[in-house]
Amino acid sequence: MLGCIFMKTAQARRRAETLIFSKHAVIAIRNDKLCFMFRLGDLRKSMIISAAVRMQVVRRTSTNEGEVVPLDQIDIQIDNPIGTNGIFLVSPLIICHVIDKNSPLYDLSEMDLQHEDIEVIVVLEGVVETTGITTQARTSYVSEEILWGQRFVPTISEDDDLYAVDYSKFGHTIKVPTPSCSAKKLDEEGGMAQFKQTMLSYSGFVRRRKEKHMNQDKF
Repeated sequence: MLGCIFMKTAQARRRAETLIFSKHAVIAIRNDKLCFMFRLGDLRKSMIISAAVRMQVVRRTSTNEGEVVPLDQIDIQIDNPIGTNGIFLVSPLIICHVIDKNSPLYDLSEMDLQHEDIEVIVVLEGVVETTGITTQARTSYVSEEILWGQRFVPTISEDDDLYAVDYSKFGHTIKVPTPSCSAKKLDEEGGMAQFKQTMLSYSGFVRRRKEKHMNQDKF
């Protein structure tokens, strides 16, 4: 009986080792909103049942009375269409947290991220399909591991109606246009519509300068 208990416990531990997280998290625009994202994957074919993700940010805060809380733990919600934290790990997923007015990251800018000591803790819990034992996998992202203005490259390709996952690209990111201000300031300045207009104006300015230099070179 003790042998069976030990074997099941060891299997749950080994199963957690096949659940992988991206080395870095990213902050970028997704669906016209500033979002915190990381990638999660499962290397085994057997499913994790009732998988759920919980996230917390640990940072220094102070109360209205002036009390300093050096390691305040604040829950943050993930963006899920069904309204819960449940996920289905049939392929690598990008877990997304929308940075809105209810987010503890709402007042965090790119400059603040470089100088503020924060840590985002991620916990995945689920039931192993083959044994029925609950397993848990954890990781965390400190300030240096959060990349501002980048997004994950796609890992899934389709060929002859078949889908293939390329795990060599699991943690790869590319730079994308992203406002460097906080989500709070972005909302105060008109949101993504104003940011897109500014980017279009800047692109037009750069294009006109290039055309001007080309014309001067001809003469």
